[in-house]
Amino acid sequence: MMSNSTDIAQQKKELRRAIRERKREADRSVMMKESTQIFEEIEKLEAFKTAKVVLAYWSMNDEVFTHDFVMKWYKHKQIYLPLVVGNSLELREFSGMDCMRVGPSFGILEPQEGAIYDNRPIDFAIIPGVAFDIKGNRMGRGKAYYDKLLRTNSMLKIGVAYSFQMVKSVPTDEFDIPMDLVISAK
Repeated sequence: MMSNSTDIAQQKKELRRAIRERKREADRSVMMKESTQIFEEIEKLEAFKTAKVVLAYWSMNDEVFTHDFVMKWYKHKQIYLPLVVGNSLELREFSGMDCMRVGPSFGILEPQEGAIYDNRPIDFAIIPGVAFDIKGNRMGRGKAYYDKLLRTNSMLKIGVAYSFQMVKSVPTDEFDIPMDLVISAK
């Protein structure tokens, strides 16, 4: 008989595979349109309007597109972006495209220069994921980078998802950190 954690790991693996397939079939123009809708919703939130320090991310090709949002807001708010350092995320302040370099872990642009996060309170966090459910459960890529980061920082956690990333139920274990709100184009 399989243990519960083995069972959950298998469910997560199957869900990641299913979402990967949906991403492959997704229309890029629809994904861009949904990204715009998601960030229009974020900008309407009072918590975002009053936030001074924001955690965001520089999106990979298959994630909700953040580049325009980051570029629009970094001169008005302190925007921190993660970069992968070993088995965890380090946060650096985004100060424009000059601070971005291709990082070694995923071959994506990461803030290689700029102020390192100094543990000041983060008011608002925009978190990517592979899949989300309406209860706020999130499943990432399986490295637990965000779960480790979110466990040690109390902040308003907003998951962002394409409509095809919203599922009925995300399998979770005790290490998974739920979102306070998930915003999808649906």
